[in-house]
Amino acid sequence: MLKHFIEPDDMTEREYDDLFRLAQAIASDPAKYAHACDGKILASLFFEPSTRTRMSFDAAMYRLGGQVLHLGDVKVSSMAKGETVRDTLHIVDQYADICAMRHPHAYTQHKAVDVLKNMPLINAGDGDHAHPTQTLADIFTIRKHKKAWSGLKIGFCGDLRYGRAVHSLFQFLNHYDNEFVFISPEGLNMPEEYLDTARCPYAEVDDLKGVIGDLDVLYMTRVQKERFISEEEAKRYEGSYLLNADVLNAASDDLIVLHPLPRVDEIDAEIDSDPRALYFEQAQNGMYMRMALILTLLEAKNEGHR
Repeated sequence: MLKHFIEPDDMTEREYDDLFRLAQAIASDPAKYAHACDGKILASLFFEPSTRTRMSFDAAMYRLGGQVLHLGDVKVSSMAKGETVRDTLHIVDQYADICAMRHPHAYTQHKAVDVLKNMPLINAGDGDHAHPTQTLADIFTIRKHKKAWSGLKIGFCGDLRYGRAVHSLFQFLNHYDNEFVFISPEGLNMPEEYLDTARCPYAEVDDLKGVIGDLDVLYMTRVQKERFISEEEAKRYEGSYLLNADVLNAASDDLIVLHPLPRVDEIDAEIDSDPRALYFEQAQNGMYMRMALILTLLEAKNEGHR
Protein backbone atom coordinates (compact mmCIF):
# COMPACT_ATOMS: atom_id res chain seq x y z
CA MET A 1 0.00 0.00 0.00
CA LEU A 2 1.31 3.46 -0.92
CA LYS A 3 1.37 5.50 2.29
CA HIS A 4 2.34 9.16 2.46
CA PHE A 5 3.38 11.39 5.37
CA ILE A 6 1.87 14.83 4.80
CA GLU A 7 0.37 15.72 8.19
CA PRO A 8 1.21 14.72 11.79
CA ASP A 9 -2.17 12.98 11.92
CA ASP A 10 -1.22 10.62 9.07
CA MET A 11 -0.09 7.97 11.57
CA THR A 12 -1.85 6.27 14.45
CA GLU A 13 -0.46 6.18 17.98
CA ARG A 14 0.63 2.58 17.45
CA GLU A 15 2.38 3.48 14.20
CA TYR A 16 4.18 6.30 15.98
CA ASP A 17 5.27 3.92 18.74
CA ASP A 18 6.71 1.57 16.12
CA LEU A 19 8.39 4.46 14.31
CA PHE A 20 10.08 5.79 17.45
CA ARG A 21 11.23 2.32 18.48
CA LEU A 22 12.77 1.86 15.03
CA ALA A 23 14.50 5.25 15.24
CA GLN A 24 15.94 4.33 18.63
CA ALA A 25 17.19 1.03 17.25
CA ILE A 26 18.84 2.86 14.37
CA ALA A 27 20.45 5.39 16.71
CA SER A 28 21.77 2.57 18.89
CA ASP A 29 23.25 0.55 16.00
CA PRO A 30 23.38 2.50 12.71
CA ALA A 31 25.66 -0.06 11.05
CA LYS A 32 22.88 -2.66 11.21
CA TYR A 33 20.84 -0.56 8.76
CA ALA A 34 23.69 0.47 6.44
CA HIS A 35 22.30 -1.53 3.51
CA ALA A 36 18.56 -1.39 4.26
CA CYS A 37 17.91 0.81 1.22
CA ASP A 38 20.45 -0.57 -1.23
CA GLY A 39 19.25 0.18 -4.76
CA LYS A 40 16.61 2.69 -3.61
CA ILE A 41 16.42 6.34 -4.66
CA LEU A 42 15.10 9.30 -2.66
CA ALA A 43 13.95 12.28 -4.74
CA SER A 44 14.75 15.55 -2.97
CA LEU A 45 12.45 18.33 -4.18
CA PHE A 46 13.19 21.51 -2.23
CA PHE A 47 11.62 24.67 -3.62
CA GLU A 48 12.67 26.67 -0.55
CA PRO A 49 16.00 27.11 1.29
CA SER A 50 16.91 24.44 3.83
CA THR A 51 19.96 23.22 5.72
CA ARG A 52 18.99 20.69 8.40
CA THR A 53 15.94 19.16 6.75
CA ARG A 54 17.49 18.73 3.32
CA MET A 55 20.86 17.51 4.61
CA SER A 56 19.28 15.18 7.16
CA PHE A 57 17.15 13.55 4.44
CA ASP A 58 20.26 13.16 2.29
CA ALA A 59 22.27 11.77 5.20
CA ALA A 60 19.40 9.47 6.18
CA MET A 61 19.17 7.92 2.72
CA TYR A 62 22.93 7.61 2.27
CA ARG A 63 23.30 6.00 5.71
CA LEU A 64 20.64 3.48 4.68
CA GLY A 65 22.64 2.60 1.57
CA GLY A 66 20.40 4.43 -0.89
CA GLN A 67 20.96 7.27 -3.34
CA VAL A 68 19.53 10.79 -3.60
CA LEU A 69 18.19 12.47 -6.73
CA HIS A 70 18.13 16.28 -6.39
CA LEU A 71 15.91 18.64 -8.33
CA GLY A 72 18.63 21.28 -8.03
CA ASP A 73 18.04 24.96 -8.68
CA VAL A 74 14.47 25.49 -9.86
CA LYS A 75 15.79 28.12 -12.28
CA VAL A 76 17.53 25.42 -14.34
CA SER A 77 14.66 22.91 -14.17
CA SER A 78 11.64 22.73 -16.44
CA MET A 79 9.68 24.66 -13.84
CA ALA A 80 11.47 27.74 -15.19
CA LYS A 81 9.66 26.98 -18.45
CA GLY A 82 6.31 26.84 -16.69
CA GLU A 83 6.01 23.19 -15.66
CA THR A 84 3.65 22.73 -12.73
CA VAL A 85 4.50 21.07 -9.42
CA ARG A 86 1.98 18.34 -10.25
CA ASP A 87 3.70 17.54 -13.54
CA THR A 88 7.14 17.61 -11.90
CA LEU A 89 5.93 15.13 -9.27
CA HIS A 90 4.30 13.00 -11.95
CA ILE A 91 7.64 12.71 -13.74
CA VAL A 92 9.72 12.12 -10.60
CA ASP A 93 7.26 9.35 -9.69
CA GLN A 94 8.77 7.37 -12.58
CA TYR A 95 12.36 7.82 -11.38
CA ALA A 96 12.44 7.50 -7.58
CA ASP A 97 11.22 5.14 -4.87
CA ILE A 98 10.32 7.83 -2.31
CA CYS A 99 10.23 11.63 -2.27
CA ALA A 100 10.84 14.41 0.27
CA MET A 101 9.35 17.72 -0.82
CA ARG A 102 9.41 21.26 0.58
CA HIS A 103 7.42 24.12 -0.89
CA PRO A 104 6.90 27.76 0.14
CA HIS A 105 3.13 27.62 -0.37
CA ALA A 106 0.92 25.93 2.21
CA TYR A 107 -0.94 22.74 1.20
CA THR A 108 1.01 22.30 -2.07
CA GLN A 109 1.84 18.67 -1.25
CA HIS A 110 -1.76 18.00 -0.24
CA LYS A 111 -3.00 19.21 -3.62
CA ALA A 112 -0.48 17.28 -5.71
CA VAL A 113 -0.10 13.94 -3.92
CA ASP A 114 -2.91 12.30 -5.88
CA VAL A 115 -0.75 12.10 -9.03
CA LEU A 116 1.64 9.64 -7.37
CA LYS A 117 1.28 5.95 -8.19
CA ASN A 118 4.73 4.57 -7.32
CA MET A 119 6.47 6.57 -4.58
CA PRO A 120 5.46 7.72 -1.08
CA LEU A 121 5.60 11.48 -0.52
CA ILE A 122 7.02 13.05 2.64
CA ASN A 123 6.11 16.63 3.50
CA ALA A 124 9.37 18.42 4.34
CA GLY A 125 7.52 21.69 5.00
CA ASP A 126 4.69 23.49 3.21
CA GLY A 127 4.69 27.24 3.68
CA ASP A 128 3.52 28.36 7.11
CA HIS A 129 1.29 25.31 7.52
CA ALA A 130 3.14 22.18 8.62
CA HIS A 131 6.52 20.51 9.09
CA PRO A 132 5.67 16.97 10.24
CA THR A 133 9.17 15.46 10.02
CA GLN A 134 10.43 18.23 12.30
CA THR A 135 7.75 17.07 14.71
CA LEU A 136 9.28 13.59 14.58
CA ALA A 137 12.62 15.02 15.69
CA ASP A 138 10.89 17.05 18.39
CA ILE A 139 8.91 14.16 19.83
CA PHE A 140 11.87 11.77 19.69
CA THR A 141 13.86 14.28 21.77
CA ILE A 142 11.02 14.93 24.20
CA ARG A 143 10.35 11.22 24.62
CA LYS A 144 14.03 10.50 25.21
CA HIS A 145 14.43 13.10 27.96
CA LYS A 146 10.92 13.19 29.45
CA LYS A 147 10.07 9.49 28.94
CA ALA A 148 6.65 10.50 27.59
CA TRP A 149 4.88 12.87 25.24
CA SER A 150 1.93 13.50 27.56
CA GLY A 151 1.43 15.02 31.00
CA LEU A 152 3.71 17.92 30.08
CA LYS A 153 3.49 21.70 30.21
CA ILE A 154 4.90 22.99 26.92
CA GLY A 155 5.75 26.58 26.14
CA PHE A 156 5.93 27.76 22.53
CA CYS A 157 7.80 31.06 22.26
CA GLY A 158 8.31 33.51 19.39
CA ASP A 159 6.69 33.61 15.98
CA LEU A 160 3.69 31.36 16.49
CA ARG A 161 1.76 32.88 13.60
CA TYR A 162 4.05 31.63 10.84
CA GLY A 163 6.02 28.91 12.65
CA ARG A 164 5.05 25.71 10.85
CA ALA A 165 7.15 23.60 13.24
CA VAL A 166 5.05 24.96 16.10
CA HIS A 167 1.82 24.21 14.26
CA SER A 168 2.82 20.60 13.58
CA LEU A 169 4.11 19.89 17.08
CA PHE A 170 0.96 21.38 18.61
CA GLN A 171 -1.17 19.27 16.27
CA PHE A 172 0.58 16.13 17.54
CA LEU A 173 0.71 16.97 21.26
CA ASN A 174 -2.87 18.23 21.26
CA HIS A 175 -4.05 14.60 21.09
CA TYR A 176 -2.62 13.87 24.53
CA ASP A 177 -2.94 15.09 28.09
CA ASN A 178 -0.77 18.20 27.95
CA GLU A 179 -0.95 21.89 28.78
CA PHE A 180 0.23 24.68 26.48
CA VAL A 181 1.57 28.17 27.05
CA PHE A 182 1.76 30.32 23.92
CA ILE A 183 4.33 33.09 24.39
CA SER A 184 4.37 35.69 21.64
CA PRO A 185 4.14 39.40 20.92
CA GLU A 186 0.82 40.76 19.70
CA GLY A 187 0.57 40.04 15.99
CA LEU A 188 2.50 36.76 16.10
CA ASN A 189 -0.05 34.86 18.15
CA MET A 190 -0.99 31.24 17.57
CA PRO A 191 -3.54 31.23 14.69
CA GLU A 192 -7.17 30.79 15.63
CA GLU A 193 -7.48 27.78 13.32
CA TYR A 194 -5.24 25.86 15.74
CA LEU A 195 -6.64 27.31 18.95
CA ASP A 196 -10.11 26.32 17.82
CA THR A 197 -9.00 22.67 17.75
CA ALA A 198 -7.37 22.74 21.21
CA ARG A 199 -8.33 19.75 23.34
CA CYS A 200 -5.87 20.70 26.08
CA PRO A 201 -5.86 23.75 28.37
CA TYR A 202 -3.76 26.66 27.16
CA ALA A 203 -2.78 30.21 28.03
CA GLU A 204 -1.58 33.08 25.85
CA VAL A 205 1.04 35.39 27.38
CA ASP A 206 3.82 37.73 26.25
CA ASP A 207 6.31 37.32 29.13
CA LEU A 208 8.80 34.46 28.76
CA LYS A 209 10.67 34.91 32.02
CA GLY A 210 7.42 35.07 33.97
CA VAL A 211 6.32 31.57 32.88
CA ILE A 212 9.52 29.67 32.19
CA GLY A 213 9.71 28.32 35.74
CA ASP A 214 6.50 26.31 35.23
CA LEU A 215 7.49 24.65 31.96
CA ASP A 216 8.66 21.11 31.22
CA VAL A 217 9.50 21.95 27.60
CA LEU A 218 10.34 25.31 26.01
CA TYR A 219 10.12 25.44 22.22
CA MET A 220 11.80 28.57 20.88
CA THR A 221 11.30 29.87 17.34
CA ARG A 222 12.77 32.61 15.16
CA VAL A 223 10.81 35.36 13.42
CA GLN A 224 9.87 33.84 10.05
CA LYS A 225 10.79 36.98 8.10
CA GLU A 226 10.32 35.27 4.72
CA ARG A 227 6.59 34.90 5.48
CA PHE A 228 5.94 38.60 6.11
CA ILE A 229 4.48 40.95 3.53
CA SER A 230 7.42 43.31 3.93
CA GLU A 231 10.85 43.36 5.54
CA GLU A 232 9.80 46.41 7.55
CA GLU A 233 6.97 44.45 9.18
CA ALA A 234 9.32 41.61 10.08
CA LYS A 235 11.85 44.00 11.61
CA ARG A 236 9.22 45.21 14.08
CA TYR A 237 9.45 41.84 15.80
CA GLU A 238 13.20 41.35 15.80
CA GLY A 239 14.56 40.81 19.30
CA SER A 240 11.11 40.21 20.82
CA TYR A 241 12.58 37.43 22.98
CA LEU A 242 16.04 36.41 24.04
CA LEU A 243 16.68 33.20 25.94
CA ASN A 244 19.92 33.84 27.81
CA ALA A 245 21.49 32.69 31.07
CA ASP A 246 19.50 35.21 33.10
CA VAL A 247 16.16 33.96 31.76
CA LEU A 248 17.20 30.31 31.94
CA ASN A 249 18.13 30.73 35.60
CA ALA A 250 14.43 31.13 36.34
CA ALA A 251 13.68 27.70 34.84
CA SER A 252 13.61 24.32 36.54
CA ASP A 253 16.62 22.03 36.38
CA ASP A 254 14.72 19.49 34.30
CA LEU A 255 13.42 21.90 31.65
CA ILE A 256 14.39 20.98 28.11
CA VAL A 257 14.90 23.70 25.49
CA LEU A 258 14.16 22.89 21.85
CA HIS A 259 14.41 24.93 18.64
CA PRO A 260 13.80 23.76 15.04
CA LEU A 261 16.69 26.00 13.92
CA PRO A 262 18.07 28.11 12.40
CA ARG A 263 18.24 30.49 15.31
CA VAL A 264 18.75 34.18 14.66
CA ASP A 265 18.63 36.38 17.76
CA GLU A 266 16.30 34.49 20.10
CA ILE A 267 18.81 32.17 21.84
CA ASP A 268 22.12 33.41 23.20
CA ALA A 269 25.04 31.10 22.36
CA GLU A 270 26.09 31.35 26.01
CA ILE A 271 23.50 28.72 26.93
CA ASP A 272 24.60 26.18 24.29
CA SER A 273 26.63 24.31 26.89
CA ASP A 274 23.73 24.16 29.36
CA PRO A 275 22.53 20.51 29.58
CA ARG A 276 18.96 21.73 29.17
CA ALA A 277 19.72 23.12 25.70
CA LEU A 278 18.98 20.21 23.35
CA TYR A 279 18.50 21.86 19.96
CA PHE A 280 21.67 20.46 18.38
CA GLU A 281 20.88 16.97 19.66
CA GLN A 282 17.37 17.53 18.33
CA ALA A 283 18.82 18.13 14.85
CA GLN A 284 20.75 14.84 15.01
CA ASN A 285 17.61 13.05 16.16
CA GLY A 286 15.91 14.36 13.03
CA MET A 287 18.23 12.26 10.89
CA TYR A 288 17.43 9.07 12.83
CA MET A 289 13.70 9.77 12.62
CA ARG A 290 13.90 10.38 8.87
CA MET A 291 15.82 7.12 8.46
CA ALA A 292 13.04 5.34 10.34
CA LEU A 293 10.34 7.10 8.32
CA ILE A 294 11.94 6.24 4.98
CA LEU A 295 12.19 2.58 5.99
CA THR A 296 8.63 2.50 7.28
CA LEU A 297 7.09 4.06 4.15
CA LEU A 298 9.13 1.88 1.79
CA GLU A 299 8.11 -1.22 3.74
CA ALA A 300 4.43 -0.22 3.52
CA LYS A 301 4.88 0.27 -0.23
CA ASN A 302 6.55 -3.12 -0.63
CA GLU A 303 3.83 -4.87 1.36
CA GLY A 304 1.26 -3.36 -0.98
CA HIS A 305 3.03 -4.85 -3.97
CA ARG A 306 3.25 -8.40 -2.63
